[in-house]
Amino acid sequence: MSSPKKHDIVHSSIIHDSAAKQVAGCAEYIDDMAEPAGTCHAYLGLSECAHGTIKSIDLGAVAAANGVICVLTEADIVGPNDISPTGLKDEPIFASKIVSFFGQPIFGVIAETRDQARRAAKLVKVKYEVLPHHLSVEAALENGAELVTKPLTLKRGDSTTELANAPHRLSSTLEIGGQDHFYLEGQIAFAIPGEDDDVLVYSSTQHPSEVQHMVAHALGVKNNAVTVKIRRMGGGFGGKETQSNLFAVVAAIGAKKLDRAVKIRPDRDDDMVATGKRHDFVVDYDIGFDDTGKILALEANFAARCGFSADLSGPVTDRALFHADNAYYLPAVTLTSQPLKTNTVSNTAFRGFGGPQGILLAERMIEEIAYALKKDPLEIRKANFYGTKSNNITPYHQEVTDNIIHRIVDELEISSDYQARRAAVLAHNKTSAIIKRGIALTPVKFGISFTATWYNQAGALIHIYQDGSIQLNHGGTEMGQGLNLKIAQIVASEFGLPISEIKITATATDKVPNTSATAASSGSDLNGMAALNACQQIKARLAEFAINLSSEKAGSLEYVQGEVLVGDKRFAFADFIKQAYMARVQLSAAGFYKTPDIHWDREKGQGRPFFYYAYGASVSEVAIDTLTGEYRIERVDILHDVGKSLNPAIDIGQIEGGFVQGMGWLTSEELVWHADGRLLSHAPSTYKIPLASDVPPIFNVNLAEWSSNPERTIRRSKAVGEPPLMLASSVVEALSMAVASVVDYESCPRLNTPVTPERVLLALTDLQNSSGSS
Repeated sequence: MSSPKKHDIVHSSIIHDSAAKQVAGCAEYIDDMAEPAGTCHAYLGLSECAHGTIKSIDLGAVAAANGVICVLTEADIVGPNDISPTGLKDEPIFASKIVSFFGQPIFGVIAETRDQARRAAKLVKVKYEVLPHHLSVEAALENGAELVTKPLTLKRGDSTTELANAPHRLSSTLEIGGQDHFYLEGQIAFAIPGEDDDVLVYSSTQHPSEVQHMVAHALGVKNNAVTVKIRRMGGGFGGKETQSNLFAVVAAIGAKKLDRAVKIRPDRDDDMVATGKRHDFVVDYDIGFDDTGKILALEANFAARCGFSADLSGPVTDRALFHADNAYYLPAVTLTSQPLKTNTVSNTAFRGFGGPQGILLAERMIEEIAYALKKDPLEIRKANFYGTKSNNITPYHQEVTDNIIHRIVDELEISSDYQARRAAVLAHNKTSAIIKRGIALTPVKFGISFTATWYNQAGALIHIYQDGSIQLNHGGTEMGQGLNLKIAQIVASEFGLPISEIKITATATDKVPNTSATAASSGSDLNGMAALNACQQIKARLAEFAINLSSEKAGSLEYVQGEVLVGDKRFAFADFIKQAYMARVQLSAAGFYKTPDIHWDREKGQGRPFFYYAYGASVSEVAIDTLTGEYRIERVDILHDVGKSLNPAIDIGQIEGGFVQGMGWLTSEELVWHADGRLLSHAPSTYKIPLASDVPPIFNVNLAEWSSNPERTIRRSKAVGEPPLMLASSVVEALSMAVASVVDYESCPRLNTPVTPERVLLALTDLQNSSGSS
C-alpha cells in the first residue's frame, strides 16, 4: 500500500484566518455583536484635576439628563473599590475622595444610548481642593522621589572599582519618551447579566482570566459566576493586558444593578486620556571602557514615570534592567530601577514591556564609545558581543547558551552591503552641505518568558466530533498577530488534516480556566505546547483503539492527508473517528503546559528568568535636511531569528509591523502634557503614529531560516511578537550619524527620543554652536 505524500502544514505560509473577513468588513468585533433587547450604554465621568481632594460632587444634572437610567459611583460597588492587578489596592474603580491624575474616572453614567451617556457625563459639577502635582520624572525626583513599587538592583562584579580604573570613562543622561498603544479597536466591554450571581462579559482584553477575577472582585462573587469571552481584538500591544479591567468592571456593575445588558466604549480621546502608556524613562549612566572599545564597567539608574499607581510598573522596570545589556557582555555592572509615582495615568504594559527602553541604553552606550574613539559603531558592537564559551553571563547571572548574534550580524552586514553603503554615506556627507545621511546596524537579543514565573503556563481544549471535525480552544487571545492560526496549524498537523477542518473558537474562561495574559511574546510557545499536549492525549487513546483494527502494532498509526494509516489498513479520518466513537473512545482532551527550567529570585537579582533568547539585527539608512530637521528613512534591511518559523508569512508580518511601531515610538509619537496635567496629545490630530507613507520605500525583511530553537519549544520555533520592535533602534543611530556629520563626527549627538524633526534641528544647532561651526 503506497502512503499519501506527507505535507506538514506547520512551517508553511498560510493566510491569517481572519484576513478575508477583515478586508470584507465581516470579522466580528465586540461592537459589531447583536445587542439583546434592552441593551443600555455606559460612559465614564473623568476628573479635571491632576491632584486634589474632591470637596463636593453634584451629579444632579447628570442623572436628570435625557435618556439617563442611572449613575454609578463607589456606593454601587459591592466588593472592594479596586482593580489593582498587583494586589496593592492602589487603583480605585471610581475615585471618591482624592483624584490623582487628570482624567481619572470618578463616576459612570448609564443611558439608553451611547450618545446620551457621553453627553450626560459632561454635566457633572465637581469642586476640588487642588494639591501639588508632579507630572514628570524630573518633578518626581525633585519632590521626594516617591515610588509606586519596590525597585530592583542587578549587580555582578565590582563596577565602582572598575569604573575608577578604566582607561576611558564617560557619563550622561538618556531621556526616553513614552508611547500610546493606539490600537485600532479602542477599549470596549459588553456585559450580559445571568441568573443568580452570573454575568457574561465580552471584553477586548489580552487577559480574560484577570478580567474575570476583577469583575468577580468588584461584584463580590466567586470567579465561577463570571465568564469572560473574546474572539478577537483590533490590536492590543499590551494596552489591553490590565487596562481593559476598568471597562469590564463598570459594564458588569451596571448590568447586575439594572438586570440589563450594558456596553461601554469610550471615544478615542477619552481612551487615550484614561488609559496607560509605555513608560518613559530618564536613564543616568556611567561607562568605563578600554582603548579597543571594550566595555569594562557600567552603572545605570532607570527612573521611570509610572503614574499614580503601580499597575505593572514593577515588572516593566525590572525588564528594562534585564535588557540593558542587549547583546553585549558587561564584565562589571550595577543597574537600578526607580519606579516613580507621578500624577499621570498609570503606565502599563506595551510591546517589549520595558525591554526596549533597556536596549536603547545599550545602543547609546555603544554609540558613545564609538564617537569617543572615532570608530565605526559596528566595530564596537562586535567587540562587545556576548561570547559562546566565555563572557556569556548576564547581569542577572543567567548563562547565554544559544548565542547566534555573531552570525546574524555578519550575514546582515554582507546582505545589506553595509560597508560599501557606509563608505558612500561618508563620501556624500563630505560634499553635501544641506542633506546629510546616516546609516547604522544594530542588534537585538530579547529574553523570552514571563519574569513572573507562575505565568509561564497555558491550557487548551480540543474536541473531535463524530464527523471528524475539530474544535479548538486555548487560553491565548487573538489580537491580529496570528496566534489562533498558528495553534490551528499545530493541531491540523498532528491529525494530518487541512486547516479548514479546525474550528477556532473564542477564548473563554469557562472553557480554559486560569489563563495567563497573551503577552511577553509567549502566546505561541505556551498555548501551542498546551494544544500539542491535548492532541497527544487523544492520539494515545486512538492508538490503543487502533490495535483492534490491524494485525500490526499500533505504533505504525499515521495521520496523513486526511487519512489514518493503521498498519496495513487505511481509513478516512472521519470514518476512523466514527469507529472510535462507537467504541467509546474519549475524543476530547484538556491540554496543559508549563515552561521548564526557569526560575527567578528577585531579592537576589539572580536566576534564569528566560527560557531562551530571540535574536535579530537591522540596518537603517536615513537622510536629514539640516535646514529644517526633517528626515526620511530611505532603506531598512532586517535579518531576524524566529527559530523554525511556524508560519513564515505571519512572522514576517509581525517583524514588519513591530519595526514600524518601534520606528513610530522612536521618531514621531510624542506624548505632551499641559502644566495642569491634561494630556494634550490625545487624538490623531495631535499624536502622530506612522502612516503607510512612512514605511521605508526599500524594506527588506528576511528570516534566519537556518535557525532552530535549541530549547524544547513548539516545533523548534521562537517568539516573534516583541523582539522586532527594537530593531528600530537602528533608525535612531542612523539619525545620530547624520546629525554628527555636521561637526565631522567629533562628538556624540546624544539624541533623546522621540527623535522628532524639532529635536534633530536642535541637536544640529547645539553641535554647531559647541564646535563653533556654521
